[in-house]
Amino acid sequence: QVQLVESGGGLVQAGGSLRLSCAASGRTFSRFGMAWFRQGSGKEREFVAAISASGLSRNYADSVKGRFTISRDNGKNTVYLQMSSLKPEDTAVYYCSGRGGPGIWSTKDEYDYWGQGTQVTVSS
Repeated sequence: QVQLVESGGGLVQAGGSLRLSCAASGRTFSRFGMAWFRQGSGKEREFVAAISASGLSRNYADSVKGRFTISRDNGKNTVYLQMSSLKPEDTAVYYCSGRGGPGIWSTKDEYDYWGQGTQVTVSS
């Protein structure tokens, strides 16, 4: 069993930056592919970024490429999402997710574990 706890959300002006963190419990974090998804008000949950267990493979949604960076520190059981050049349309609840295995996945149905989410609000 893995528990995920996100932090780092908040209110930021357009053009600003935030770094989200997701702390994982358990000793198998280094074997888990991790991802960030987001869900805006009244919208479906959508893929943002994913990283493989080794950290060598990364994947991004087109809407965040060049602005967001996903990374992980397996020694700290933590995955990060560095968000820059934020836009009002990035406003959403951001969720951390994980699943076991060496691959990289970008659909929510492929992930087994989810955090409770952290709110990011970008003002114009």
